[in-house]
Amino acid sequence: MTTQYMKLVPAIEPDSKEFWEGCKRHELLILKCQKCGALRTFPWVGCPNCGSLDSEWVKASGKGKIYSYGIVYRTFHPAYEPPYNIVMVELEEQKESPLPVRMNGNVVDVKPEELHIGMPVEVIFEDLTPEIDLPNWKPVS
Repeated sequence: MTTQYMKLVPAIEPDSKEFWEGCKRHELLILKCQKCGALRTFPWVGCPNCGSLDSEWVKASGKGKIYSYGIVYRTFHPAYEPPYNIVMVELEEQKESPLPVRMNGNVVDVKPEELHIGMPVEVIFEDLTPEIDLPNWKPVS
């Protein structure tokens, strides 16, 4: 018996296809500008630091710390049971980039009151569908 996945699933677009392929391999990929070295998590057409169109996907460490977070207490979709968190994680690669290197997601296996700014986290991957493995975060012990 198969069950249908009820949560919202990201769309795979041409600009993000390589990112999602990395997630299927349980690798977190980010873009690196070949001209200035700026790193970014979102697949902009050009580098937001220098404007170069020459970028490549590189493997990230998958480690970071919570930069910001919120707790959702209301239901906006029946597949999401509150309370749950939404976090912005500053990746360890921030040290190597002239731009912020941040990524959104959820921290799993943590009570809302345990979250805090600066909490160390590492990436985990939730196998959603045959096409999508979603990067999320877990606290580092």
